[in-house]
Amino acid sequence: MSTVAAGLGRASSRRTTLVLAALLAASALGWAATVRGEGMEEKMMVTPGAVGIFLGGWVAMMAAMMLPSAAPFVLLYSAGAKRGLATALLVVGYFAVWASFGVLAYAAQVWLDRLGMGDTRAYVVAATLVAAGIYQLTPLKSACLRRCRNPVSFLMEHWRGGRLGAARLGADHGLYCLGCCWALMAVLVVAGAMGLVWVAAIALAVLVEKLVPHGERIAALVGIALVALGVAVAANPEIAMTLTM
Repeated sequence: MSTVAAGLGRASSRRTTLVLAALLAASALGWAATVRGEGMEEKMMVTPGAVGIFLGGWVAMMAAMMLPSAAPFVLLYSAGAKRGLATALLVVGYFAVWASFGVLAYAAQVWLDRLGMGDTRAYVVAATLVAAGIYQLTPLKSACLRRCRNPVSFLMEHWRGGRLGAARLGADHGLYCLGCCWALMAVLVVAGAMGLVWVAAIALAVLVEKLVPHGERIAALVGIALVALGVAVAANPEIAMTLTM
């Protein structure tokens, strides 16, 4: 019996190592694609091809930004999953949620492109920053962040068996992740124009909020900083040009 247990332990350890390596590789590829594609969102048109290209870049960017903070959840699931395919489907379900949100991000980018640079866009940027900052301080943000910070309790409450269950579980976690981070992504799209500096800054904020002790306090500090920046943009619209460059 002890020999069997030891064998299962080694198999689980190997699986965890492989899954972690896959997550790190996917995140690295996402960063590479994001760096290479920076600026491609300019002058977008409403065509199926343009939507597809945008969503491909969006999912790559989400892989770069979100996989590190989602890794504990994925690794914990993979340790209990019987097959690697279930873990893959879990990740697919997770990113299906973010891909759906990418459609809204695309629509926002098209609208901003048509709006052009001017005081109107500056006030849109200011309003987005303030709204996102306020959301960081809301009970809904805190509730979603707690779920993201506690993968053990999340899996105990939401566990689903089977391949379809794995995809649904990933989507469930993705929805809470979206509830936690959608406002920061709105800032990325509207205020940062998906520039690389903003991508890195928001990815760091997400990582710290979810994985570092007292992440809830850090989320509140980020919210206060966003509100202050939004007020500054409203008072001096020229700052918006600097943010979106």
